[in-house]
Amino acid sequence: MQIAVTKMSSKGQVVIPAEMREGIHEGEQIVIIKNDGQFIMKKVGDIDKNFKKEIESAGRTWELFAKHNQGRFV
Repeated sequence: MQIAVTKMSSKGQVVIPAEMREGIHEGEQIVIIKNDGQFIMKKVGDIDKNFKKEIESAGRTWELFAKHNQGRFV
């Protein structure tokens, strides 16, 4: 897993860091899902029947990350 920090411009544009852009090409469509302050991005061409499982897994990952940041991770 990779984690990076980026920021949004005044026009709402967000830069995907270069080290994370591998396999994404200019003009390619990306779906963004917002869930309780979490944002999940996925290439439209990669969406399949396992997508719901991936979203649920990402949610659990972010819950653990939030607990860690609050000092509640055991």
